[in-house]
Amino acid sequence: MLQISLTVPITNTAFDYLRDNMAFSPEERVQRKLHYALVDEVDSILIDEARTPLIISGPAEDSSEMYKRVNKLIPQLIRQEKEDSDTFQGEGHFSVDEKARQVHLTERGLIMIEEMLMEAGIMDEGESLYSPTNIMLMHHVTAALRAHVLFTRDVDYIVKDGEVIIVDEHTGRTMQGRRWSDGLHQAVEAKEGVEIQNENQTLASITFQNYFRLYEKLAGMTGTADTEAFEFSSIYKLDTIVVPTNRPMIRKDMPDLVYMTEKEKIAAIIEDIRERTANGQPVLVGTISIEKSEVVSRELTKAGIEHKVLNAKFHAMEADIVANAGQTAAVTIATNMAGRGTDIVLGGSWQSELSHLEEPTEEQIAEIKAAWKIRHDAVLAAGGLHIIGTERHESRRIDNQLRGRSGRQGDAGSSRFYLSMEDALMRIFASDRVSGMMRKLGMKDGEAIEHPWVTKAIANAQRKVESRNFDIRKQLLEYDDVANDQRRAIYSQRNELLDVSDVSETINSIRERRVQNHHRQLHSAAVAGRNVGRERAGRTPEKRLRSGYADRRVVG
Repeated sequence: MLQISLTVPITNTAFDYLRDNMAFSPEERVQRKLHYALVDEVDSILIDEARTPLIISGPAEDSSEMYKRVNKLIPQLIRQEKEDSDTFQGEGHFSVDEKARQVHLTERGLIMIEEMLMEAGIMDEGESLYSPTNIMLMHHVTAALRAHVLFTRDVDYIVKDGEVIIVDEHTGRTMQGRRWSDGLHQAVEAKEGVEIQNENQTLASITFQNYFRLYEKLAGMTGTADTEAFEFSSIYKLDTIVVPTNRPMIRKDMPDLVYMTEKEKIAAIIEDIRERTANGQPVLVGTISIEKSEVVSRELTKAGIEHKVLNAKFHAMEADIVANAGQTAAVTIATNMAGRGTDIVLGGSWQSELSHLEEPTEEQIAEIKAAWKIRHDAVLAAGGLHIIGTERHESRRIDNQLRGRSGRQGDAGSSRFYLSMEDALMRIFASDRVSGMMRKLGMKDGEAIEHPWVTKAIANAQRKVESRNFDIRKQLLEYDDVANDQRRAIYSQRNELLDVSDVSETINSIRERRVQNHHRQLHSAAVAGRNVGRERAGRTPEKRLRSGYADRRVVG
């Protein structure tokens, strides 16, 4: 029998690694050697999370009052549609680069914010925001501007019990305990009027990329790795192998429908839901944010269609909502929470029904299973689970994860994405080409375009975003590689000292090497000095005179 030591972590092992290397005694360390890692949902961890550095922080000085004071000034600034250039001079105070998710003060914005800071008594008269003495003040202004312009409530975060909680853009789940760095979290807290927690200073950090590359061997599994095969190979030296499905896939993936406006798109979604549920088909509606899920929910309520909402605000009800999402004519609106790793059983979950009985008898179990079989067959006859995507995500993998909730294990199912030219992805990356196509076709109000060219244009837009995000992750890795070499050297030496009871031998060795290096430097300098002296002594007066004349000409 093969015996191995296996660890199944329920928390982030990378933080264990950092804490182990901050330990003051060997007994405080918890990790074994990093031999082999097998990562579930590997694309989520190694790709989606790769842009997020893992940081252990400690309290820094309290500057909450400054966040409050600067926060009051930002709403007075006006957005400019594009940045200043040689051919364009706008009148706004800041511009937004939506592709790069950056915000910049214009020249007028800088002048105005400086005037407001002086009027508020935060900055002295005649000073510049860019002067060295105002570096921290510029930090506060930048953080406040980003908080107001780039980060939206119920999209990027929620406010619960007087606390700002981050929402994971990839999974739609709240990230309790995590905080944005560089003062951004404090700026968002000031914006929302909740208690501002102290800013933190970094004590230790590492990226997922460099942490998992510490393992001698690495492997993983996911249903959506193929689109990122190049990155897995280039960054982690991992080959991607596509395993055939257990049963043939019979789900019908219909082409995207593109509308001019958000209003037209939502109306079409409501009508599709009405038709599907009339036939008894369950529907899962995928949205990109809490805000969008609430918009669809309001429209369904107006239409009199009963439904459930699964987002970060109702995560406590997740198990019950998912258990019933496959029931006949059930309508479930969900963020990305329902996208990855969620198994929606057609006809509902009979195991969930059993869990409500304290000690079910064999007869009760048989009755529940028989009733479930009837419901299951009815849902299959209606077409299985229908997936509706209300927007395309930046990554094709997230769209594929949503689609993958339907047609599992050879079941029937269908999917369709509804888009509008007002969607973020379309507006930023695909608007010109698709809008031109729609104008040429003379689209009327409420009409949608359904064409392979449109689907191709949208796929190209997603590839652009994926390529840009890959470049960001690659740059982050290159930056962290420099720190990683130093980190590994320091951690290695630190662990050597921690593992011995008497450090005097190690200290003596370090001292001896330092003295030897210093002696070599002094000896080299002395030898170089003697060689210079011999060269000068060997010159004739005539040569020394010419040399001095030449030296004066070069200097002059």
